[in-house]
Amino acid sequence: MSLANSKALKAMAAGAAAFASLALGGAAMAQAIVIRSTGPSAGQYPQGKKLPAAASVTLRAGDRVTVLDKSGTRVLSGPGTFSVTGAVDHTNSGGAVETMLAMGGARMRTRTGAVRGDLPDAAPPTGPDSVWYIDVSKGGTYCVADPAKLVLWRPNHVEAASGKLAGASGTVASVEWKRGNALKLWPSAALPVVDGKSYTFSDPVGPSVTITTRLMGEVPADSMDIAAKMAAMGCTRQLDVLANTAAAGTPGG
Repeated sequence: MSLANSKALKAMAAGAAAFASLALGGAAMAQAIVIRSTGPSAGQYPQGKKLPAAASVTLRAGDRVTVLDKSGTRVLSGPGTFSVTGAVDHTNSGGAVETMLAMGGARMRTRTGAVRGDLPDAAPPTGPDSVWYIDVSKGGTYCVADPAKLVLWRPNHVEAASGKLAGASGTVASVEWKRGNALKLWPSAALPVVDGKSYTFSDPVGPSVTITTRLMGEVPADSMDIAAKMAAMGCTRQLDVLANTAAAGTPGG
């Protein structure tokens, strides 16, 4: 092997090592992401804030911060100082969060129209069981993974119900739910899902709400990366759904 070839191979190896180091460093930089923050320190740890591996979260009395990391969710309550990589007990909701973020389950539920807890006397759920569903009782900005599979969700699914979805151009589409079903596909034939556009949903029961859709494009494979992308795009309603799931899994919470 010539001296020139030997130098070239060494340079390539050094470049590869440097790239790997940068990749590992980038992965280590965002070890957790805040999905909810309340209390006196909420401004210091806002929703969507990324926490590096070496970070410590210092909370005061009354603080409550929910974070998502590679292992699931954890709810930190002040006062106290918590290490992002420390041995902190996770909630029992890690699997539930992964299920909520998985698109496969959402697609299957969309096709079948199946709804759990359809007994006539069942209490209305507090929120959707998938972050990919739009809660028509709240509205807000929602990240959309697949416009063709976008689902409208209602909290009270015991009886049949109807509503209207209107676009900025004045086009109105009817939304009809059957008794016992909480899910309805977005009426894309009448109102195509457009990135950054706002729509108004109204029904005879509650106040009208504004829904803004953001198209995600390629959806990250990692749950924390999905949450980070949602935060960057302003889809806080979906982060709230994750935080509610974490809170439900907190012992004594």
